[in-house]
Amino acid sequence: MPDSAQILRLLPEILLSVFGTLIMVLDPLTGRNRKALLGVLALVGAYCAWIGALVSYANPGPAFGGMVTVDGFATFFRLLVCAIGFLTVLASMSYLERNELPQGEYYALVLFGVAGQSLMAVSGELVLIFLGLEISSISTYILAGFLREDAKSNEASLKYFFLGSFATAFFLYGVALTYGATGSTKLVVIRQAMEGKDANVVLAVIAGALMFVGLAFKVSAAPFQVWTPDVYQGAPSPVTAYLSTGPKAAAFAIFLRIFFTTVPQTGVMWGWLLWTCALLSMTIGNFAALVQTDIKRMLAYSSIAHAGYVLVAFTSCTPIGAAAAMFYLAAYAFMNLGAFTVVSHLSGRREQYVAIDHYAGLGRRRPFLAALLTIFLLSLVGIPLTGGFFGKFYIFRAAVNADLLWLAVLGLLNSAVAAYYYLKVIVVMYMQEPKEEVTIEPVPATLAATLVLAAGAVFFLGVYPGPVLDFATRSASFSRQ
Repeated sequence: MPDSAQILRLLPEILLSVFGTLIMVLDPLTGRNRKALLGVLALVGAYCAWIGALVSYANPGPAFGGMVTVDGFATFFRLLVCAIGFLTVLASMSYLERNELPQGEYYALVLFGVAGQSLMAVSGELVLIFLGLEISSISTYILAGFLREDAKSNEASLKYFFLGSFATAFFLYGVALTYGATGSTKLVVIRQAMEGKDANVVLAVIAGALMFVGLAFKVSAAPFQVWTPDVYQGAPSPVTAYLSTGPKAAAFAIFLRIFFTTVPQTGVMWGWLLWTCALLSMTIGNFAALVQTDIKRMLAYSSIAHAGYVLVAFTSCTPIGAAAAMFYLAAYAFMNLGAFTVVSHLSGRREQYVAIDHYAGLGRRRPFLAALLTIFLLSLVGIPLTGGFFGKFYIFRAAVNADLLWLAVLGLLNSAVAAYYYLKVIVVMYMQEPKEEVTIEPVPATLAATLVLAAGAVFFLGVYPGPVLDFATRSASFSRQ
């Protein structure tokens, strides 16, 4: 029987599951005019899970026979995915009401997805990682097709499901081969086997390559990114915001756990693979985004490019690189979630207005929304005083310190290319005449709160990055343990 300390180390996941189940039970018992209460309950659940992550961190250590590990690294990503879940629910409340979508199941799926992502972050065992990955994935497959009468949304869900299933199969087969190579699926035991030369190295390398394919799909890294534009475009905008942040952060957490903790001495073996994948992701994402006229597709290709930036830090194979990747994922989560939240409101009922031209004159018609979208886009570019600036600075510094000068230079050049399509949206908002056919509704309080919180986080990480970076640096020391 697990003791109270072990249960406490799984407190966030327990709370998220309890609140998600409670919402499902209360949904059919709640009147149509009171569905917003389910959203409030989901907010409470995400907030309680966030607090639960801090409480759990006060009692760190392994649990359940080493399957779960609570440390600074796990807590960093727990806090991040819970914050993403909270803001996703807050941003979705007005969207669901405006589009007359089922609210109870939506909020439950978001909480269950966050529970899976949180479980991935604390997992010290490959099978448990797989379970968390599937909990998160199944939730997002359903959420991607939540606009059930929209053909694009249905297409997005089917593409995401079928391609995601193939990627999951690659990962699971890699787990099986890892067990065959080392005799265990626990990360600590696998590392000991690799360091003690007790493992079948050839089989372990093949297993690592298969797991790399599965995880590269989850983070939208090239050449496994082809699903991203169609899924991001077809999914409801709040879901797209969630897809581009929460699942991606959790998948990168697994990347760090497996490729830094488990087989650190073979990091050089993966160097050229990561180098190539990072460069392809940045280049394909940025140059494809240049020609997009749909803002959701533009941000989708942008997401591919940002996965490439994070992989630049991975390529360094150092604790500094791991800390830089963690900081960048936090900054990216808030600026991308904020940008998609603005898009979700401006798109109108059933997402009518998603072309970049529809943003013409937004600076005159809705100065508040235009100003906040400008902040998020400038942060995505990497302008000083925003979280995106320090995120890219730390990533490229880690690359230079690891003698990856050419990769850092190519990353900087890609950032310059990206500035064009981000600034193009700002030019359209402030320097073109408004389109009369575009209807913009007043900003609901919940959506305004989401945008203010996201913008506040972007500025905090840009003006005072020290606390988050210090915590990430201490947490990234796991790679040397």
